[in-house]
Amino acid sequence: MAIADLKNVLKIFGGSDVSEEQRNELFKEVLVMTLARAADADINIQTVEVDRIRDIIKEHTGEDVSAADIRVAARAELYAEATLRKYLSSVRKRMKTSHRVSTVDALADVFRSDKTVSVLEIDFFNGVADALQVTPAQVAGLVAGDVD
Repeated sequence: MAIADLKNVLKIFGGSDVSEEQRNELFKEVLVMTLARAADADINIQTVEVDRIRDIIKEHTGEDVSAADIRVAARAELYAEATLRKYLSSVRKRMKTSHRVSTVDALADVFRSDKTVSVLEIDFFNGVADALQVTPAQVAGLVAGDVD
């Protein structure tokens, strides 16, 4: 998936109804946008983070994204009209809960990949979790019911 091919963003902002296929596409787009921005959250894009982002996107979507595409998407200027948090807040209702939680889990994975987590990364993580309305229980994997 090319970063420039984020076609569902306009559809979601336009208020269109979303099919199951479009929900899955939206998840891919949210994942790419969020993780790419995460690479620059501490103002220092690490190669290990970019590599981990590529792996996560491949694991979750089956698609390859180039390191160059991730680095381009990481640039804050791409979000001049709508911040990432505003975008995530606007699309969260159209996402499956499992996709929202997976995005936040993947974000934590990226931040741990360089073996150091900065205060800026923690702030970014909290902002994304808040925008997606992912609860602490969901982040911890706690679900009501019997536990194996």
